[in-house]
Amino acid sequence: MPQEIHEEHLDNGLMVLLASVRTAPVATFWVWYRVGSRNEVPGITGVSHWVEHMMFKGTPTFGKGEIMRLVNRNGGVDNAFTWTDFTAYFETLPSDRIDLSLRIESDRMINSLFEPNEVASERTVIISEREGGENDPNFWLSEEVQATAFKVHPYHHDTIGWKVDLENMTRDDLYNHYQTFYAPNNAVIVAAGDFDTNEMLAKVQDAFGKIPRREPIPQVKSVEPPQEGERRVVVRRPGPAEYFHAAYHGPSASDPDFFPTFVLAGVLSGVGGMSFSGGGSPGRSSRLYRALVEKELAADVDCGFRATIDPGTIDLSATARPGVPVRKVEKAIFAELEKIAAKPITDEEFDKVIKQAKSQFVYATDGVMNLGYWLGQLEIVASYKMYPTFLENLMKVAKPDVTRVAAKYLAEKNRTVGWFIPTNGAHPPKKLSAKKRAKRR
Repeated sequence: MPQEIHEEHLDNGLMVLLASVRTAPVATFWVWYRVGSRNEVPGITGVSHWVEHMMFKGTPTFGKGEIMRLVNRNGGVDNAFTWTDFTAYFETLPSDRIDLSLRIESDRMINSLFEPNEVASERTVIISEREGGENDPNFWLSEEVQATAFKVHPYHHDTIGWKVDLENMTRDDLYNHYQTFYAPNNAVIVAAGDFDTNEMLAKVQDAFGKIPRREPIPQVKSVEPPQEGERRVVVRRPGPAEYFHAAYHGPSASDPDFFPTFVLAGVLSGVGGMSFSGGGSPGRSSRLYRALVEKELAADVDCGFRATIDPGTIDLSATARPGVPVRKVEKAIFAELEKIAAKPITDEEFDKVIKQAKSQFVYATDGVMNLGYWLGQLEIVASYKMYPTFLENLMKVAKPDVTRVAAKYLAEKNRTVGWFIPTNGAHPPKKLSAKKRAKRR
């Protein structure tokens, strides 16, 4: 962990976070934009992800494909990704070559070309990417559950976007999105690694300081209203198994309930990979694994909870084993959720989650690239200041807090439930009467 994270704000609104870590001659440079699928409207869903692709298609200074070739030639790696709340770009290089990153990122912040022929070519790539996801039944199920869980807020749609929008989006749609959101006053720079803080700040000022700020940046004003009753969807398509997915509205990253909910998810399915590259154990001692996988009801089960700007979801998913109807998987999952909302977790469970979180956190913050990722994504969803106190805040969670948030968020009226039923010869489960559904619960 760096001794100090230096925060600076340039006159054009650019936020700069610098973490000097001089343990190896390596540095990483990230530019995070406060734009993702959260900032999209119907008709241009998927535009943020598509713009990310176009940022590699050239500027007057760096031709198509030249950015990656230059980074590789100088012994580095680079990439980018888009999610609901952000779009991020990074290069990790030998520290004496990190100036290349500043040249690349300052240039494409304002000079990306969006040539019509490149837009047309990338349309095929983006649609193919979506169609690749469609090969997985979980894609169809999670997309349908997400769209049903959010009626008002733009978390309604997935980052890849709806296919009809990808087919009809224009070059102007993409370029206008770029011109609107790719601005210094809508970006956060994170640099970590082997450099002098004052020297790096001077370099950032020289490379980015003259880029004009753009105003106003459109703000997301939509607020998802409280859900007043359970919602259900069924997806019927060819597939290898029956799948279950339930989404419960949960807290945002800046909500005091975030850390108790983090522990809750850990008790249910273990603390998964917290690093940029993922990883982590499957939580074999967790409640859901013992109740479903060990009892051979499900091939896998998971509880996912991620930090988001606005209230997101706590997601429960499982793959039914052959011959096990999805309603039986659902019943077992709901039984575990009712238990954890009614009775305090044990000292052993709490200690295990904290131990897992500590080990995952150490792994997740090992290396300057992971550090750049953590500082940037936390700053976007809440504040980078969560980073040095993350484990401390977890340790402050009391067992009654976990019971409280379980009862608060894992309530029947707060959930959207989805089933995936294969149509290729499988027999869908019989529809239950209202009386039987009530008895089942």
